[in-house]
Amino acid sequence: MFKAVTITILSWLLLLALPASAGPGEKLYNELKEKGQLYADEAWQDYVDDIGQRLLAISPHAGRDYYFYVLDNPTVNAMALPDGYIFVNRGLIAYLRSEDELAGVIGHEIGHVVGRHARRNNTLGLFGNVAGFIGAIMTGSYAVADLGNTVTNQLRSGYGREFELEADEYGGEFLARAGYSPHAMIDVIHVLKDHSLFAKNVLKQPAVYHGLFSTHPKNDKRLHDAVQKSQHLVPEMISEPERDFWEMMQGLVYGDEAATGLIKEQTYYHGGLRVVVVFPDNWDVANTASEVLGKAPGGTTDAFITLQRLNLPEDEQTPEEFVSKTLKRDDVKDGETLEISGYQAFIGEVEIAAGNAQRRTIAVVYKDDSVYLFKGEVGPVGDLATFEEKWRATVSSLRAMTAEDLQVANNQRVQVLVASPGDTYHSLAQKSSIKSFPEETLRVINGHHPLGEPRAGDYVKIVQ
Repeated sequence: MFKAVTITILSWLLLLALPASAGPGEKLYNELKEKGQLYADEAWQDYVDDIGQRLLAISPHAGRDYYFYVLDNPTVNAMALPDGYIFVNRGLIAYLRSEDELAGVIGHEIGHVVGRHARRNNTLGLFGNVAGFIGAIMTGSYAVADLGNTVTNQLRSGYGREFELEADEYGGEFLARAGYSPHAMIDVIHVLKDHSLFAKNVLKQPAVYHGLFSTHPKNDKRLHDAVQKSQHLVPEMISEPERDFWEMMQGLVYGDEAATGLIKEQTYYHGGLRVVVVFPDNWDVANTASEVLGKAPGGTTDAFITLQRLNLPEDEQTPEEFVSKTLKRDDVKDGETLEISGYQAFIGEVEIAAGNAQRRTIAVVYKDDSVYLFKGEVGPVGDLATFEEKWRATVSSLRAMTAEDLQVANNQRVQVLVASPGDTYHSLAQKSSIKSFPEETLRVINGHHPLGEPRAGDYVKIVQ
């Protein structure tokens, strides 16, 4: 159904435009939690927090309150807010290969906060109202309001190479002092660059790498020099990792099958829009690029219900007014204004001017920045009372997606194997549930893009 809406590089840049008194990190955290966008795995939440607090303890901000969370988001990204809230997407974690690399991501983000890069780069003066951006994080929508090309380009590129390098230098120092390898900073940027090249060259998607290295990180002298400055800080006794990274990786949710709409049995899930609709038992349900269609069983179309997503009107309208003014329908009677799952709604009967339908129905539900339009019809041989019951139940089932729903809808998981002699990514791809470019995808998530192969005895990630 709906146009794919996944979050691309959600830079912390725009959120830093908020005044400090607004508490952007706390506000965003509360909204993300309310919308079920925190990854529902306490072990991972604790793991990332433990690493973050370990790094923070040896940083210039030791003793300050920082908060570290994993977002249930499939995109390869992390972001930090100036009041110490740091978020890492599970989509980025899936591409990492060690706790040191995960610490490198977190250390880099701490480095941006410690370096006060927003204020030093005059970013705060570039932005006005950022409510649209916060909405984009919550809903997965790209429809960020009123962003000009200059601002958009800055969002995609980060603060600029000087500040990215400084954040990497900070990160390398934090890693070394905390007992990690500072060279993990280079490794994790290598991962991000390879993912960007994979997205661009294989998936034909826009590059999402948020650094500004024109060459590959392994060839960038300034990056290596920045990280090398921290080598002498590595303690003689290397600290133990917080967890077994590969044990943690086993079972991590991968991707977002529901991102653009997914049907499981009679339930429709849309991960990007965070919406769930349940169609009647035993009905045939299918989704296309423009709508979800549920048909009564028996091989007939004597009863059906459709669902479409539309944009909110530019002027303020109630759901009832949306039907008459925006849809320009003057054939709706016996209308009723109500709330469905806490959202404004309108439901009514459509006058039948032609055809042999017993009843036609329409409903509109406002949710977040979208309008959900239901239409129903029962034909001449259908049971009118049964249809009315199922119609009402279907419209009333619309609700916000929860973390539990995402667990049901997105059932692809990372599985960790030990490579055997003769294993190749071509052979491992045969065991994978990845539908598009499985061999190439396994290479990139294992750090072997574009042509590498697994070595016997190594841990290897596949997706099932």
